[in-house]
Amino acid sequence: MSESWIILPYSAFLCFALGQVWRFRHDRFAAIAVSTGDGRLHEIGTAACRYGMGALIAARMLDVLGSGPHMHPSVALRLAIDTVEIVALPVAVAGAVLYLVPAMIADPDHGSVSPLDRLTLPVLAGMLLSWAAVEFAPDSVVGPSRTADTLFIWFRSLFTAHPNAAVMAHAPGLYQLRGLMILLLIAIWPYTRLGGLFAGPLVRRSNSDRMLVRR
Repeated sequence: MSESWIILPYSAFLCFALGQVWRFRHDRFAAIAVSTGDGRLHEIGTAACRYGMGALIAARMLDVLGSGPHMHPSVALRLAIDTVEIVALPVAVAGAVLYLVPAMIADPDHGSVSPLDRLTLPVLAGMLLSWAAVEFAPDSVVGPSRTADTLFIWFRSLFTAHPNAAVMAHAPGLYQLRGLMILLLIAIWPYTRLGGLFAGPLVRRSNSDRMLVRR
């Protein structure tokens, strides 16, 4: 059982890395255009999803790096993390809906929306629900954070020479489910419409800069 908490994350990281290479060679991280009837609404959804998710990921990483059994973020950092999450969460949720749902409605049967794209919203919903469940669990609200004692220790250890799989193998089921949802999102990210959310603008900007230099 413990070995699965080593095999699964590294498999997800490998899928993510290979997916980045595949997307770059396949379409340079460009989302397949789907006519939804309101381009302005799509642009708003894309921006909200990009900045909302970016802020949430940044806040989570700060929390992961600054929390542990015997270390916790300072009051100021904790307040900053909570503020960012409170503001960014509804922005990210609204953006994800506007970014993903219209394309699925406009093109329900064709290749512009893949099965993995259809899996994206349920996975994001599972991420949101599992976050709320562990964030407001009684054993996290009162006393030391179980998230810091389980998920954070395990995730940080994956980037060391001695991954700590035991901490997740003995974690409550809710925290194991949360970990699996995170790994699933990492694994499928490059193969969905989310794959170009952050990398796409960087690649397009790089290509534009190269064209200007050539001129």
